[in-house]
Amino acid sequence: MPRALSAVAAAAVLLGVSGCAQQLSVENADVPAWKATAMPSASGIVAEDSGRILNAQPIDHTETVPAGRYTLTLVCEGGGKAFLAVRSGGKELADLGAACYGTPESRKITLPESGPLELSASSVDAPLIYAYQLVTEG
Repeated sequence: MPRALSAVAAAAVLLGVSGCAQQLSVENADVPAWKATAMPSASGIVAEDSGRILNAQPIDHTETVPAGRYTLTLVCEGGGKAFLAVRSGGKELADLGAACYGTPESRKITLPESGPLELSASSVDAPLIYAYQLVTEG
């Protein structure tokens, strides 16, 4: 019987320790430090943003971008999925989604003419942190 109690006590300790594992706290996350490790480094960045999505409200950003071919990359952390919608001249150019486990997702896009580019980050799985960048294709 003492062995059975020892096994139960050991299992309780293991469960207690595993319950204390560090998880990302979106509200307290250092977004610039996280972005520096989560987003691939690149030259030729023409638009980028990062931050927190704490509710279902989209985070909108507008950037004037020259016509050309680009790679759009989105990464997020916190569970669930984030989306990045890209519009130019009232037309949707891309709708990129990424699972929020720190793995970047990329897509190539072409901007037919220079002008304002509307980027909207969103998620129904908030809270989470996100980062995106638009990089010229070399």
